[in-house]
Amino acid sequence: QLYRDARECLTLLSQRLGSQKFFFGDSPASLDAFVFSRLAPLLKAKLPNGKLQQHLKSLQNLCNYCTSILSLYFPWDGGEPPASAPRAAGTDGSEAEEDPHKRRNQLLSVLVGLAAMLGYAFLSGIVSIQRGGVGPAGRQPIALQEEEEEE
Repeated sequence: QLYRDARECLTLLSQRLGSQKFFFGDSPASLDAFVFSRLAPLLKAKLPNGKLQQHLKSLQNLCNYCTSILSLYFPWDGGEPPASAPRAAGTDGSEAEEDPHKRRNQLLSVLVGLAAMLGYAFLSGIVSIQRGGVGPAGRQPIALQEEEEEE
């Protein structure tokens, strides 16, 4: 039943697309992104049961639709990405070339975050520093052990 419903859905999508480039004319819409995100893996992946994939391949306009979007928006299609596309760091030892100050920036961001958290803790009263001896208003500071016993 599930395969029948999926086959029917693919057939209806094929009929709706017809000979158009996209579902709503010459420019893509959010429906195109959604449909492509479901069809492309079904069309391109190696599946253990290829019934649905074979049906999709028999619907030539949906295959052309996926191929068109892949070539238009993903021209490298699994090959070498274009020079403007971001590369994974360290794939060819060029991590230092991509951002020479990466480590420094990471360390600085951690230190700024730590300083912000400590500043908040002090200003909100979560953490306070008390000097030894008599505290404000003649009170003796309460040690952590004594505080737990009072509760």
